[in-house]
Amino acid sequence: MNLEIITPDKAIYSGEVVLVQLPGLDGLFEILNNHAPMIAALGKGKVKVHDSEKNELFFDINGGVLEVLKNKVLVLAE
Repeated sequence: MNLEIITPDKAIYSGEVVLVQLPGLDGLFEILNNHAPMIAALGKGKVKVHDSEKNELFFDINGGVLEVLKNKVLVLAE
């Protein structure tokens, strides 16, 4: 699936991933390939990404919004 993490200043990440773990307002949750469409509010924390080469990447965010649609994950982060 394709992931984009965007802040008001710049795009932090864009690429193919296997898994995304995000800090929701009620706790952590994960998005995998073929996830159902959803929109969610994000809290402060770390976004964990497993890319297609099995590398584990971390990004700090201060909240934001997530959209999942047709194997595309868009994170608008603060």
